[in-house]
Amino acid sequence: MKLALTLTALVSAVSAANEFRAMAYNPKQLKTGDCPTVDSVSGDLEVLSKYTNEVRIYSVQDCNQGEPVLRAMENTDWKVQLGLWINKDDSVYEADKKELLRLAGVFDFKKHVTSVIVGNEAIYREEQTSAQVAAKVRDVKQALTKLGLSIPVTTSETWPSYDKQLIDAVDYVNMHAFPFWEGIHIDDAQSKAFEHIYDLQKLAGSKKVVVGETGWPDSGANYDAAEPSLKNEQRYLQEFICRAQLEKVDYVWFSAFDEAWKPVNNASDVETHWGVLKGDKTPKFKSPMYDCSKFVPSSKPGESGSDEKSSEDKESDEENSDKSSDKSSDKDNSSEIDGLDEDKSDSESGSNDEDKSDDESGSNDEDDSSSGALSHTSISMVSVAASVVALTAAALF
Repeated sequence: MKLALTLTALVSAVSAANEFRAMAYNPKQLKTGDCPTVDSVSGDLEVLSKYTNEVRIYSVQDCNQGEPVLRAMENTDWKVQLGLWINKDDSVYEADKKELLRLAGVFDFKKHVTSVIVGNEAIYREEQTSAQVAAKVRDVKQALTKLGLSIPVTTSETWPSYDKQLIDAVDYVNMHAFPFWEGIHIDDAQSKAFEHIYDLQKLAGSKKVVVGETGWPDSGANYDAAEPSLKNEQRYLQEFICRAQLEKVDYVWFSAFDEAWKPVNNASDVETHWGVLKGDKTPKFKSPMYDCSKFVPSSKPGESGSDEKSSEDKESDEENSDKSSDKSSDKDNSSEIDGLDEDKSDSESGSNDEDKSDDESGSNDEDDSSSGALSHTSISMVSVAASVVALTAAALF
């Protein structure tokens, strides 16, 4: 009886949780967009420590983001995926690379930096070609190698933007998946995201595929069949994370906080509403944020769903796929779902995604890790559960 109770408690702890593999984080001040300080970043990390121990940033040079983030992480177990920004002006990339190499001489990259991400949707925005981004990835890898650092280097792109030459250049494939920006109904969002993951896994061969950004907004205008709401944000969060854990897919959740400073004129009015936490740094959802105990995937690898799709469904999928390469992967509040925090803050208006600027992606935004095994509490709990079973069995017999 004691064994059964112990296992029940452990399984419950594993399946119902608040932990995220990593989160997209812009260190700028949440309401004003002012540049970060060590103290402001330390405050953010203290809040986020309840949910993750790894963040992705999008530039080390813009607004001097890199130094305060790394300084705040000193003497902690925090990890960061450092981003270098790329746009049409290569001097922006050169400035970021110069700052990256300077920081590598000051801070313990081996302890805190899990990857370096060269560019964020630069190919999608048509500011760089695949060949140009691949060359920059190799350039950064070479520069880090000269410093004796073997940190994984990649880029971060929408799923249709990857081709063979880019995959060959990166250490792992870092893809963005936003069913919302494809206009997908929430009922089909989980399966659509994993459809893209499977497609890239086939293309990537032996290289690991990581979801560098995914999420769902809680407020703003509908995008075709995709509806922003607290209920849908939590539903997508639960379904994606539970399936990612089941299929051992690493991800970076977009994003940590709602950011009122972001512009909304480049895409739609959802840009300030992607956070798991509100602009006042309080959680949108009650604990636990998700519960995987009864989760069943909507489809499995190699399957398109429970039944063969009709020709009309296939045509619809093709149209949505075309949309996602033409639309940005930028980025109500029903409270009838368990776990929703009904005290939705209204101080979240006005800006853009993880530094997505004028061209629907566009300022210094987001980063994702790959190497490192999953550092989920849930994995540790599974190991503990196995140990409990073994020890109890030994005691009984």
